[in-house]
Amino acid sequence: MYARTHRPLAGAAIVLASALALAACGSSSSSSDSSTAAGTGGAYGPASTKAATTTAAAPAAGGASTVKLSADAGGALAFNTKTLTAKAGKVTLDMTNPGSSGLPHAIAVQGNGVDKDGATAQPGGSSTVTVTLKPGTYQFYCPIPGHKAAGMEGTLTVS
Repeated sequence: MYARTHRPLAGAAIVLASALALAACGSSSSSSDSSTAAGTGGAYGPASTKAATTTAAAPAAGGASTVKLSADAGGALAFNTKTLTAKAGKVTLDMTNPGSSGLPHAIAVQGNGVDKDGATAQPGGSSTVTVTLKPGTYQFYCPIPGHKAAGMEGTLTVS
């Protein structure tokens, strides 16, 4: 009789513990990286079709800054943004190529006497290019043949 009367309580405890575990999986963190903030949708959703602007982080010692962007997670020949901004000085463009893109991509910067390409990144990798930039307007693009012509480019404004 004892085991029979307590079985429903044991079952309820298991259901409650399972519900709490599932609720914990759905919690979110208050922090976000610049790629999800810039509209990529991160690992949980599709990239936004709205163009986003990504701004360089505050310059570190020596005036260096890093600007983050991403190739389209769905495989389109596009970045997650068409415009970037940075402060003059040493600037690193850090482009993430999501594993779901299915294509190799890279990042390059051109303009005002600058023309530098980063290494090609396979899906799941990243490509970076570091350049010293003066105030002005530059073009960033994917140097993989055909990608820039298909629209995988944007404007970098340096102030």
